[in-house]
Amino acid sequence: MILDALGIEDYGIYNVVGGFVSMFSVLSGTLTAASQRFIAFELGKEKPQINKVFSTAITIHLILAICILILLESIGLWFLNNKMNITPERLYAANWVFQCSVITFFVSLICIPYNAAIIAYEKISAFAFISIFEVVCKLLAAYSLYIITFDSLIIYAIFMLIISLILRAIYSWYCNKYIKDCCCNFTFDNQIFKEMIGFSGWNFIGSTAGILNNQGINLLINLFFGVTVNAARGIANQVDGAINTFVQNFMIALNPQITKSYAARDFIYVNKMIILGTKFAFFLFWILCLPVYINIDFLLSIWLKEVPQYAALFVKYSIIYTLCQNLSQCLYTTMLATGCIKKYQIIVGTLSLMSFPMTYLFFKIGLPSEYGYISIIIFSFLSLIARIFLLQEIVLQFSWHTFLKKALVPIIYTIIPTTTIIYYIHIFNKNISFESFLGESLTSILFCSITIYYCGLTKIERKYISNFIHNKIAKTKK
Repeated sequence: MILDALGIEDYGIYNVVGGFVSMFSVLSGTLTAASQRFIAFELGKEKPQINKVFSTAITIHLILAICILILLESIGLWFLNNKMNITPERLYAANWVFQCSVITFFVSLICIPYNAAIIAYEKISAFAFISIFEVVCKLLAAYSLYIITFDSLIIYAIFMLIISLILRAIYSWYCNKYIKDCCCNFTFDNQIFKEMIGFSGWNFIGSTAGILNNQGINLLINLFFGVTVNAARGIANQVDGAINTFVQNFMIALNPQITKSYAARDFIYVNKMIILGTKFAFFLFWILCLPVYINIDFLLSIWLKEVPQYAALFVKYSIIYTLCQNLSQCLYTTMLATGCIKKYQIIVGTLSLMSFPMTYLFFKIGLPSEYGYISIIIFSFLSLIARIFLLQEIVLQFSWHTFLKKALVPIIYTIIPTTTIIYYIHIFNKNISFESFLGESLTSILFCSITIYYCGLTKIERKYISNFIHNKIAKTKK
């Protein structure tokens, strides 16, 4: 809908300009992880001092937000108007997108500790209701583009800014009302400040890698191939993000459990959560992504009036990359919980950083745009291997052998049969229609669920899920 309303060029401009602004989150991303880790870790202690940690985090984020604002309005504005590959007649609209994105980024940065507190206190229902509200607002914004006759790109950027401001206000209000320990007085504890800055300093490597692998490669695509290919990448990110939302919501609920358990030194439970979290995150994404991956050409044809070149291919590569990343989610959370991230970031962060120069090299020697995905997939897999062995050195009772046997092997046992069966069903389905796609998707979900239940889960895990389903059914009958 957005692509249809804006057009391929404007949609590509929105993605590349907004992505350029978010590149500066390399500075904020480090403190975001620190805020989430320190608040959750403090809750795991016998005598937590949440307000000190929260107030320190707010003060740090406010100072950082002001610094980034100065950088964006100087270097960032110059780069937009002098270096980016945007047609002159759309540069005015691009500047509107830039300013709206800057304000959104500034407000979001200040509110990060509020989000971290909600996650640490496991107020998951709040995220569910706010997410529904966000989806409805964005849907209304998309429809409004067909009604308002003014420049659609500028209007859409303004609407996204307004929605973001409303959401930030809701998160802040909820945190102040329902989490009494999180009241900001703009003071900070020197010891906590030093610990958070030290943690953030080493985490800067990983945050830099994450930004370069996403928005950095997006900029490289813009410089080498133009905004049309940026539009295709934007579609791929949108499809992949929609599927992965369910996994991220699952991880939001799981991450505080890992951090709190590590703070309480309950290593048996930590290791249990690593295994279960890795499997469930992968399985949840796998069930949803398999029918999308196989039928992506058909889905894009009914979703978009004009499908950008490379969109289908980019979606497939994006799904593969996210599958690799989901295998590392619990390992990453546990490593942050330990606080011992110096060696981890030097090794894993450096590996992740290598994908950006490799992508530049690929594009420089004339390879096509999909090699931007190929490079990050390669280094994502290498980073997974490094994470497993590094975590073994730090977390008691964790071993690469156990992780391989209890997490990765069951995943492999489910991938092979489900991919083979669903692929052959798709081949024999020669006349693709919406009805046949729906039937194929339902078959895929059902077969994947059965295969995961019997091949991917242990007897104890199956019993737990069965009891959970029975309890839910019993409650609905009352």
